[in-house]
Amino acid sequence: MKDTFKHKGLRQQLVNIVKNKGITDEAVLKSIGKIPRHLFMDSGFLEHAYQDKAFPIAADQTISQPYTVAFQTELLQVKKGDKILEIGTGSGYQTAVLCDLGAKVYSIERQLELFKKTSKFLPKLGYRAKKLVFGDGYKGLKEEAPFDSIIVTAGAPFVPKPLLSQLKIGGRLVIPVGDDVQVMTLFIRKGTKDFEQHEYGEFRFVPLLEDKN
Repeated sequence: MKDTFKHKGLRQQLVNIVKNKGITDEAVLKSIGKIPRHLFMDSGFLEHAYQDKAFPIAADQTISQPYTVAFQTELLQVKKGDKILEIGTGSGYQTAVLCDLGAKVYSIERQLELFKKTSKFLPKLGYRAKKLVFGDGYKGLKEEAPFDSIIVTAGAPFVPKPLLSQLKIGGRLVIPVGDDVQVMTLFIRKGTKDFEQHEYGEFRFVPLLEDKN
């Protein structure tokens, strides 16, 4: 679990790449520059850790491309103390970014192997989510709602209604919607049944798995 000067240097290069792609939120860039992404990956991928690419992790999942993490996070407009629901804990990298920004993070993971691994790993690095849950992301986390924002880190074929209903008025849901290719979509809750919708181009994610039981 080493974080060396070399890693820090590579992270700064990564920050510049992400910045050049259009990320302007200084707090988000600072988090990307601070969080040791290489520790979230298998050691075999160390040389790839600071490239702007997604990489495989356990359970046929991936650690998202840093630009995608930064892009989704920027859309959330995270403020310190925000209560955020993350659907798809995965490697925990996005969770760490949200924690670093001062959010109170509630995160759901569908893959037991990843859930166990990340639950142990995140606190070791000093990133403490309020709650990590093993469960079905399509259902959200009703008992902790409403949330200031919700982020979905896997491709959803449709927008799960429970997620929209668990947003505060003024809350933001960032979700990649689509089957093979997803369109990054932002929903802002304007009223009980009133949502404003914005679309931000195409991305590729692993599919959001539904609990079929």
